[in-house]
Amino acid sequence: MTRRSHRHAYGAVLAAGALLASAACSSPYESDSSSTAATGDRTIRPVEGCGTKSWTDPKDLSPNRTPARCLPGAPPPQPLSKPRELTIATGTLSAEYVAPLQVALDKGEFKRESLDVTLKVLPTPDALPLLAKRDIDALWAAPEAAVMNGIKGGFDIKWVAGNFSPDPNSKSGLWVRLKEGDTANHVTMAGRKLGTMIGKGSVIAYPMEKALEKHGGGLADIQYQQLGSADVLTALRNGGVDSAWLLDPVWRKVDGKRGYAFLGGQPPGEPLGGMLYGRTLLQDDVDAGVAVLRAYIRTLNSYFMSDYKQDASFVTYLAKLLKAEESILRSTPPLRMDWEIRDGTTTRLQSAYEAQGVAEGSPLPESRTVNRALYEEAVGHQP
Repeated sequence: MTRRSHRHAYGAVLAAGALLASAACSSPYESDSSSTAATGDRTIRPVEGCGTKSWTDPKDLSPNRTPARCLPGAPPPQPLSKPRELTIATGTLSAEYVAPLQVALDKGEFKRESLDVTLKVLPTPDALPLLAKRDIDALWAAPEAAVMNGIKGGFDIKWVAGNFSPDPNSKSGLWVRLKEGDTANHVTMAGRKLGTMIGKGSVIAYPMEKALEKHGGGLADIQYQQLGSADVLTALRNGGVDSAWLLDPVWRKVDGKRGYAFLGGQPPGEPLGGMLYGRTLLQDDVDAGVAVLRAYIRTLNSYFMSDYKQDASFVTYLAKLLKAEESILRSTPPLRMDWEIRDGTTTRLQSAYEAQGVAEGSPLPESRTVNRALYEEAVGHQP
């Protein structure tokens, strides 16, 4: 990677962190390092339809772990006493991992909680300062390096719910265009350009680090080019980038095509993103924060069981909702939708950010980065 491109990518992460730190300094609240501070005094009651299978031990990192589930329709709605208008930012509305939010909105699950939710398309670097200033209420993204650096700068933001892990048969992940001398089993990645929605400091650094252990070139030896979600595949195809991180179902468009190779993807059973909250839903309005997750979890239980792509009419519905090609959507295995967060994920992510050279200061403990108490309350689990 050239020094100029390294400075540009690192500078983008630092700039986002600086904006977050600036917003944090203007906050009237002091940051609390406890992951359960916002809900520590709240009463958690059993929830109808959510039993022992509605929670799994965060320390269970087995790739074949069955995600937590309640019965369809559970947890039941608990409408707030007063309606709330909330904005959730997301980097795209077309990727399959955003489908639960789209379905929750379309099926009225947020409305059932007295929530008027707007989904706003914003890249994570642009959305983070708005979350810090409370101009948006939540972010459907991941604990990227910019998030970690912002927390270190004093802003209270936590990862409060997971999103998905891939099916074992999925090839969502790192794809490359093969060059002379490359084979599918060994690709020299040093100096190659990677197309990604986030750029340097993305959570994909963690699975990429694992994939690159088998191929030449570490994380620090790759050039990163930030692209819009619709441009990543195009750039890979036309040679604008040498490699790209392709999500479900996009990777199907290059799978089996001559000249492309899949190097590796997200670890099975371990979500790397989901819902991020700032002060508004962590501290100021915890009832609304729990209500958002209750609607989200109910959507997973009602529409996204393990075999949701076996329902032909639902796949047709999803394709229209996501504005995706139905044939491509059908051709990929279903995502393992999962609202829980595994133990130690943010520690592993920060190690990868350090390897990329975009981490500031000492690693954060999980108590500063994760809050499981909100989804635990939503399903009635008492830690």
